[in-house]
Amino acid sequence: MTAPTAAVIGQLARDLVLTVDRLPEPGSSAPAGERREQLGGKGANQAVALAQLGVRPFLIAVAGDDTIGDVLLGEAVRDGIDVRGVVRRRGRLTGVIVEILEPGGSYRYIEHLPQPVQLTEADVLRTRDTITRCDAVLVQLQQPAEATLTAARIGHEAGRLVVLDGEIKDKTLLPYADVVRADEKEAGDAGEELLDHGPKLIALARPDGNLFLWKGGRLKLPLEDAEVVDTTGGGDSFVAALTASLLAGEPYEVAARKATAASGSTVQHVGGRPELHR
Repeated sequence: MTAPTAAVIGQLARDLVLTVDRLPEPGSSAPAGERREQLGGKGANQAVALAQLGVRPFLIAVAGDDTIGDVLLGEAVRDGIDVRGVVRRRGRLTGVIVEILEPGGSYRYIEHLPQPVQLTEADVLRTRDTITRCDAVLVQLQQPAEATLTAARIGHEAGRLVVLDGEIKDKTLLPYADVVRADEKEAGDAGEELLDHGPKLIALARPDGNLFLWKGGRLKLPLEDAEVVDTTGGGDSFVAALTASLLAGEPYEVAARKATAASGSTVQHVGGRPELHR
């Protein structure tokens, strides 16, 4: 049977994760414990997770034309990701995300993701054929508004499953979406009323669990009872597992449980790279 496909519109970056027992005082230093350098960024993390779950991902993102970009794209290919939709921005450095992780899961991010390594509307339009051929379109809303709106519209007009991930700053996006996923900060006071604007399923991540809303249905799932080592990437695994389940035709209740389990698995290890299984 042919594997389902998904276009992932989002960020590709070099992830550098350093664990520390304590943060140094200003003007001093402290040793790092574990160090991880890997393919990262929300788009790449979701693409990795989809591949692990049996969905063929097509990544649409921006990398620089530097050596780091070469290395990360090589990693992506080995992960089973189609990277022909990744733009190589001439004369630019690939984005980088540095995570400083303390015991107990407390983290600090230092990001260098300037405008040149973010998607433009023109970048998305150049990949229209890829988007329209895929079964699902995942759009990370941390990208510029023109690019995310264009990607969502293309996916919707092609009749694909459109999944939005992040803060809905522009409600003109909602009629193009089938699924919206946001955390408590991103969602604000929004919730069930979002269903009146187009989406069929809303997934809200809250401190006490995940809330799923659809017309005529509501499901609250507590967080997995496991030690949280690093919350980085938990939301990306959540979105990927939710998408994979919906593409398989599974009911919302089943998709919700699989998404929650995938997120719970990812937060149990250092770094945002998923380690999922079908």
